[in-house]
Amino acid sequence: MFDISFAELMMVAVVGLLVIGPEKLPKVARTLGAYTGRLQRYVSQVKEEVGREARFEELQALQQEIQAGADQVKSSIRDGEHSIKETLSNIEEDVKPKRKSSDKKVLAKTLKAPARKVAPKKTEKKISKRKKAPLSKATTIKPSTRKSAVKQTSNKP
Repeated sequence: MFDISFAELMMVAVVGLLVIGPEKLPKVARTLGAYTGRLQRYVSQVKEEVGREARFEELQALQQEIQAGADQVKSSIRDGEHSIKETLSNIEEDVKPKRKSSDKKVLAKTLKAPARKVAPKKTEKKISKRKKAPLSKATTIKPSTRKSAVKQTSNKP
């Protein structure tokens, strides 16, 4: 900030020593240092705020440029959409045959005619379940002769 040489600094110290005196010089030097520090901080804050304002203005300009570009893209899309709609309507007019009023009546009658009913599909006949055959006499065991029947079946080859 200030470019002071060593000789200039010594000269200020000698003048300060003579004017202020040796007893008050340390206190004055400390106070002067504190004020110098405050001044430096204030100057740096002002510089920072000016830089912040400059960046803010740059960002606002950039935002306006982007907004203008976006508006231009929107308008070109709308123009394209409008031209496509016109083309489609022209194609539809060219494709549609000119109908007579009698054709319109026939068309209206066909549209109002009830739909044909579709007959339901024939389903296959359900296969009846076969009845299970009754157990043979050899396999039926009475509760009282159960043990003897088990022995008889185990002896057979």
